[in-house]
Amino acid sequence: MIKTDVCIVGAGPVGLFAVFELGLLKLRAHLVDALPAVGGQLTEIYPQKPIYDIPGYPSVLAGELIDNLMEQIRPFEPGFTLGERVESLTRLEDGSFELETSEGTRISSKTVVIAGGLGSFEPRKPALDRLAEFERKGIEYMVRDPEIFRGKKVVIAGGGDSALDWAVYLADLAESLTVVHRRDSFRGAPDTAEKVKRLAESGSISLLLSSQLAGLAGTDTLEEVQVSTPDGEVVLAADYLLPLFGLSPKLGPIADWGLTVDKRAIEVDTRDYSTNIPGVYAIGDINTYPGKLKLILCGFHEAALMAHSASSYIYPEKKITLKYTTVTGIEGI
Repeated sequence: MIKTDVCIVGAGPVGLFAVFELGLLKLRAHLVDALPAVGGQLTEIYPQKPIYDIPGYPSVLAGELIDNLMEQIRPFEPGFTLGERVESLTRLEDGSFELETSEGTRISSKTVVIAGGLGSFEPRKPALDRLAEFERKGIEYMVRDPEIFRGKKVVIAGGGDSALDWAVYLADLAESLTVVHRRDSFRGAPDTAEKVKRLAESGSISLLLSSQLAGLAGTDTLEEVQVSTPDGEVVLAADYLLPLFGLSPKLGPIADWGLTVDKRAIEVDTRDYSTNIPGVYAIGDINTYPGKLKLILCGFHEAALMAHSASSYIYPEKKITLKYTTVTGIEGI
């Protein structure tokens, strides 16, 4: 059982900044995210995209912003459970909470902050027979531990940043690696696309363009992937297939937690971004209220107000005095 003051569901930019605001108030945070890395959409979908409306940064790459946020919260030593989705939330008689993830990880927390962005990101799956049969038996929709692919026959399907990045990374680990893409050009970062093409030219990987997944075969685990190419069907021996076609946001299990939801967003009180469940807050794109703007900087503001309210919820007798970091620094808070 992991024990913490605040469990933050979602490790995107707003969830990460919430760690900082909570840390200023001496509250320890533990973050849970279904994705295998911190950063949410910024890391998974557009790490090289510039953002122009972060105060103090005329322009900052999405990935760089996440790196900076991680450095900012490092002194507060938050905990992380990544690659696991929170499935259940139970409020106990004393007002605290227990959460359980898809992998059975249990977390005891005095308060809960939902910072899940647009919701739980679920993989876009190809329409293939026997797909569900081979999930977790050769088919993986995200890379949690690259080492499991060492010495294995791997097929990656997709042409975006995630597919290209993992193709480059796994090229040296896998016994064989084939990239399958339905177009004749990639939509990912040009620099990474060029690296993939060079790997193919050197024979380090195989590249099947203008091609699509056509079928799967195996007994207890995945053994073969059939691919439809311009020259006909090709059968690839495969221990693993990674269909990396992007992610689709869904509210997921959060919809069943008893929260007041309007059009896949959680209604909150704008005084502190609390929900209808005492001790549970929602910040960032996951919440809704009159005048809501889905901007990262608005989520940062919400995190600050939430943190003070969460502190009062946990320690109702404790008087909070606002201290400016320009005077006290981090260590003096």
